[in-house]
Amino acid sequence: MRHTRKHLSKGLVFILIGLILLLSGCSELTVLDPKGPVAESQRDLILYSLIFLLGVVAVVFSLFIFMVVKYRDKPNRKAEYKPDLHGNRTIEIIWTIIPIMIVTSLSIPTITTLFDLEEPPESSAEQEPLVIHATTADWKWFFSYPEQGIETVNYLHIPTDRGIEFHLSSADSMTALWIPALGGQKYNMAGMENILYLQADETGVFQGRNSNFNGEGFAEQTFKVHAESSSDFQDWVESTQNSAPELTQEKYDSLLKPELVDTMAFSSTHLEWVDHGTKDGMDYSIERHRDAFAEQLELKNGQNHEHGPSGEEGEE
Repeated sequence: MRHTRKHLSKGLVFILIGLILLLSGCSELTVLDPKGPVAESQRDLILYSLIFLLGVVAVVFSLFIFMVVKYRDKPNRKAEYKPDLHGNRTIEIIWTIIPIMIVTSLSIPTITTLFDLEEPPESSAEQEPLVIHATTADWKWFFSYPEQGIETVNYLHIPTDRGIEFHLSSADSMTALWIPALGGQKYNMAGMENILYLQADETGVFQGRNSNFNGEGFAEQTFKVHAESSSDFQDWVESTQNSAPELTQEKYDSLLKPELVDTMAFSSTHLEWVDHGTKDGMDYSIERHRDAFAEQLELKNGQNHEHGPSGEEGEE
């Protein structure tokens, strides 16, 4: 008995050390440090699921250890061996009801959260969301502001405390927009449009990226999100409207070529002549650059290489 307790004590110490080492890395996870209501509700759902499942694991392993210790074989044990439990209605009801309770307890908050995320955040319901079309092309991002009549490449400005209504589509391969500090990902696909609601409650610069592998330039398809006050956002809009060049169709067609580009800003949008979220616009890029998709980028990746676009934002 003393020998068994010694082994159990070592096992518990090993499990505790493992949990401490595992959870110590969670403090730097962006998804656990939300900067908006959408990311916050997803963080709460993740923590609820983790704690709930850890409770299930703790109960299962506690019962397992109890059974192993209490009913282990002993030299003087004379209990009758009855391995056949068929027909024990009480036990069968218990092991049927418990899994149903577990699945129900996880499903209700998950489904409720998923439906809530399909609507604009309630905390900013007093004003209409800002509409931004987020379009991808290998391996870059186009952010079109139709109400403001401007467009950026590989960077994004948004006002704080206001919902953002992203219209997601792709000019070629399937991708996914993900800004971990503001919320989970959603897919960009050619010929269709997905809606994603996000919101920033804090000012700052957050990282965004494509989270769906789409070939050689996948690791470079990142962008920065500048969350700023409403007045600062309006100043940036007016500055872009007044100083950025107009986006011509010829310029846009050249940018659709599968390659890497730096950040850019324009005082008009490509939505004036093509919307890749519709069937009419789904082949627009392929028709113009079909042969270029067979070429390789021959990317170089050194020790100090930083992924994503370089240069001052807004410059061509």
